[in-house]
Amino acid sequence: MTSQSSLMVAARVNRGSIGPLRALLATMNRAPGQADPDNPLVPFGKLANLHFSRFVVLDDQTLNDITLYGLPRKEYPVYLAFLCDFDGGVASFLNDLLDCASPGLRQIFSLCEDFTASTDLRRWIRRHNLPIATSYVNWPGRTMKQVREEALLHQAIAAYLNANSNQLAGQPDHQVWAQVRQFVAGETGAGRLTLTPPAPTRPLTALGNLFHLVGAGLLIVLLGPLVLLLVIFIIRREETTAPVYAPRLDLEAQQKLSVLEDHEFTNQFSAMGSLKPGLARRWVISYILWLIEWTARHLYTKGRLARVRTIHFARWVFLDNKRRILFASNYDGSLDSYMDDFINKVGFGLNVVFSNGVGYPRTRWLLADGASDEQKFKYFLRRHELPTDVWYNARPSTTAVELERNSRIRRGLEATGLSKAEAREWVQLL
Repeated sequence: MTSQSSLMVAARVNRGSIGPLRALLATMNRAPGQADPDNPLVPFGKLANLHFSRFVVLDDQTLNDITLYGLPRKEYPVYLAFLCDFDGGVASFLNDLLDCASPGLRQIFSLCEDFTASTDLRRWIRRHNLPIATSYVNWPGRTMKQVREEALLHQAIAAYLNANSNQLAGQPDHQVWAQVRQFVAGETGAGRLTLTPPAPTRPLTALGNLFHLVGAGLLIVLLGPLVLLLVIFIIRREETTAPVYAPRLDLEAQQKLSVLEDHEFTNQFSAMGSLKPGLARRWVISYILWLIEWTARHLYTKGRLARVRTIHFARWVFLDNKRRILFASNYDGSLDSYMDDFINKVGFGLNVVFSNGVGYPRTRWLLADGASDEQKFKYFLRRHELPTDVWYNARPSTTAVELERNSRIRRGLEATGLSKAEAREWVQLL
């Protein structure tokens, strides 16, 4: 199995450079925020293993919120963040990225504080690559090559069924499966379709996953009682007095965000904010994200994060010594439906993570209430959202559910035989 990896370069930007930087990033787009795959700066379309990428200026507009606790506003840096989700290892991806985009990346990063004409680009990227606190991949091991091949497979089968609808009408499901299977065998034999077998999982990767499953799982169990004590004796007391600040975003800011959304069915989301003060909050959120990382790596690996099926990739990244946090995701549907999906299915999951942010709707015992105040939650999340300056999606107009359907169609064709129930289920996928 080929694993998916991520990259997040974050570098400081002077405030005087934000305007020129945004103007330069805008030249990469064919629509507001929507990357042209063939743009001359970073031609994303040439990166065969890339799923999603974005450039976003991390200019936090909520820094005053900490004053709700009687603390002074702290002036954190503004960062340029460059995020990528891709197949394989970082070293291999960097080779491909630098081969096709070194001049453009140099031009973009030249607007960052510590980048000069003589900077070693590869070393600079590695030095500014921030560790991921938690990441989620909809279906680990599903590569871009597989996505493209299975999309073409689905298209070929749809064309075959359309052309042979009279002949196939009324035939038993297992006969339809057999004829489609024969058609696909002919297409692959003639080279018109390719279905590349998945790469085997390397022994070291399998060993690392096993070590993480057992080792990290054991530490999570051992640290659980300590976190519970923090919740009982510190967090719960804070919850009763924590200030809530979730005003509705003003119309101008809403329009700036809305123009970047709903260009296709899949969307991007970038948000950041300050964590509530105190070591207890930092310890608790670190533990929770560690727990989510463990479950996402070992339990939620087949197209679902709990009961939510709409997320392709997501990540949480700590900034500024764990005093701020960035959340970035790629998801299907509108932002409103995305938030509703979480509120209705895993509202407690929203609470245990986002309630550690300043101003979040009040929770009980870290799990209850909070996101159940739907309007305040939506205002809170929207207010912390950042405009994503450039966003690239290598699989436009294909939802996570459709990707799973295409893979199930392929698995059905590769089976040596299907029962009547399995054949009926497979035909329904078509």
